Amino acid sequence: MKIDRLIGILSILLQKDKVTAAELAEKFEVSRRTIIRDIEDISMAGIPIVTSQGNGGGISIMEGFRIDRTLLSSDDMKAIMTGLNSLDSISESSRYKQLMNKLSADSDHFVNADNNIIIDLSMWDKSAVSEKIELIKSAMEKREKIAFTYLAPSGESERTIEPYHLIFQWSSWYVWGYCCSKNDYRMFKLTRMTDLRNSGEKCEPRTVPPYTCDKLRHTDGGITAEVLFDKSVKWRLADEFGSEMLRENADGSISMTFTWSDTESFYRYILTYGDKAEIISPKEYRKEFAELIKSISEIYK
Repeated sequence: MKIDRLIGILSILLQKDKVTAAELAEKFEVSRRTIIRDIEDISMAGIPIVTSQGNGGGISIMEGFRIDRTLLSSDDMKAIMTGLNSLDSISESSRYKQLMNKLSADSDHFVNADNNIIIDLSMWDKSAVSEKIELIKSAMEKREKIAFTYLAPSGESERTIEPYHLIFQWSSWYVWGYCCSKNDYRMFKLTRMTDLRNSGEKCEPRTVPPYTCDKLRHTDGGITAEVLFDKSVKWRLADEFGSEMLRENADGSISMTFTWSDTESFYRYILTYGDKAEIISPKEYRKEFAELIKSISEIYK
């Protein structure tokens, strides 16, 4: 895309004192004439570009023009490249690697040298998830709705949503958008979506609220419960919710208040802690949970 190329050219000019049109044309796989037009567009945007002919000539930003070169400093560029590389871990194409090459005048140095941070966003079912991500990204770019069958504790349901954000959270990929059947904003886990397709319908014009993440809130509304955890699972709670969210008691046990979508999925989550978690309140949840444990026990008698 042209905008990617313009950003890439500006990035290179910020990193290098001078570069030739031929070098840019080769890097972006376009003609010298296209590069010249791009340079004109950058100049029209208010950034003074100087071109010089002959031996040692080339394209550069006018000397003395005050532009914040720290915008793309070495450390910042490494961070950008690390982020792009992490996206490449879930992509079935090489588009992010190509973008990395175009954004940096010396991408191999930025990506490989002294880079101790590796972010791998891929899952065991990489191909299926990456296909869903690409379809959802395409729908968001076209401002079109997506439709799918969603698998949830309450059963299967057909959903059509207006997608607004792809989110990597809680070690999984989600799509957040306006659910047409619930008339509200919802988040859906990609691995629970089947028969995903672009509906071809345009999204309705609406004012979209900002997405916010509440680590202890599974979804808006639902149920609230107090849970006591044994100190031996502190590591897991820190992994899932962050150590700053833990309320540690004098004996080392941990108390947490949960807001969840429904009791069934909440009970299933607490069961994963075995005998290291106890629902404290409300009392009706303690009773229901005890009955669930009893029914499970009956299976193994």
